[in-house]
Amino acid sequence: MSGDSMTTAPTLSLIPQRALSAADSLDPSAMDNAAHQETPVFALHRGGKMEIAATVPLRDRADLSLAYTPGVAEVCTAIAERPELARDYTWKSHVVAVVTDGTAVLGLGDIGPLAALPVMEGKAVLFKQFGGVDAVPICLDCTDVDDLVETIVRLAPAFGGINLEDISAPRCFEVEARLRERLDIPVFHDDQHGTAIVLLAALRNAATVTGRTLGDLRAVISGAGAAGVAIAKILVGAGIGDVAVADSRGVVESGRADLTEVKQELCLFTNRTGLSGSLESALAGADVFIGVSAGQVPESAVATMAPGCIIAAMANPNPEIHPDVARKYAAVVATGRSDFPNQVNNVLAFPGVFAGAMSVRASTITESMKLAAAEALAAVVADELSPECVIPSPFDPRVAPAVSAAVAAAARAAGVARL
Repeated sequence: MSGDSMTTAPTLSLIPQRALSAADSLDPSAMDNAAHQETPVFALHRGGKMEIAATVPLRDRADLSLAYTPGVAEVCTAIAERPELARDYTWKSHVVAVVTDGTAVLGLGDIGPLAALPVMEGKAVLFKQFGGVDAVPICLDCTDVDDLVETIVRLAPAFGGINLEDISAPRCFEVEARLRERLDIPVFHDDQHGTAIVLLAALRNAATVTGRTLGDLRAVISGAGAAGVAIAKILVGAGIGDVAVADSRGVVESGRADLTEVKQELCLFTNRTGLSGSLESALAGADVFIGVSAGQVPESAVATMAPGCIIAAMANPNPEIHPDVARKYAAVVATGRSDFPNQVNNVLAFPGVFAGAMSVRASTITESMKLAAAEALAAVVADELSPECVIPSPFDPRVAPAVSAAVAAAARAAGVARL
């Protein structure tokens, strides 16, 4: 706890953030210089981006006896007799663990748990800033699936939800699935489902802008990792006309002998038209391109897409199709970057998803809750649609409340709410 005051404060008091310019350097060599020579990025991160603060006063002996011994023993005894009371008398009902093993951090790859900590801190700050949800960054020094699952299960009693972050595929699929089986709190791999929710919302509105529905569209996804698989699943669940997924070896289809278990599963519900061959060949006549990989797509392939196509090239910082090229052929263009219109940003989803799920004490996050989140997100800008506005800004104050309310209602409808 910092400062002299011990009066009421947020459970997680977040250091205010400052807008960073594109010129801000990320060069670690800056740390070799004196503190006054730090770049703005390093200056902001010095000491971390968040802190823990008390929510109750500790002014005198009476306060201390209530907050700690002997008073706290009464609460402990009550929880021991009725475990569900922990959600009323601890922070469990409103705190998420943001958990990583550091194996797939941003576009940096396997940089390990220590180097991943700044990202997890940042994620916790976003939870609080945009959704009012408290979050704690946890970086685990293990990568074995069994070790990850067992460690997270042992940590889970202290939290009301688990946000998995930056765990490499295909291990991330098994980690999430096993945790969902063993825990009775929401478990959400944001790299998968956050991306999928926001992309679906953008695509719904892009279809409307171009006078179509999801059912009219044939999409091609570049990337069969965590995000690509989740996007394919949610698009099929939402009623897309057809979707094919391509990895570095081409379209994922049942005739290939090199498919992982996850990609074999993809074949069961994608690519109903039976495409095969390269990503470029699959783009011929396609209505939608969705990029969640680092691979670049040649302009010649983009030119073969259907008239009025939709391009969502989300790789950062270099989109698979640069927006300047995409605009030559597409009616709507989206990226993962903040310096172009229609940024597909996960922060539009995960704060509201957890806020909604935890507000009704949901035991899990269902597919219907994800679809409801996407529908609510799309509806935020339904009256403002244009080719440059198919998704809200992360700073739109309507976003988190809309997503939260929709997720809570869907949880009740699905029978997984406990309030």
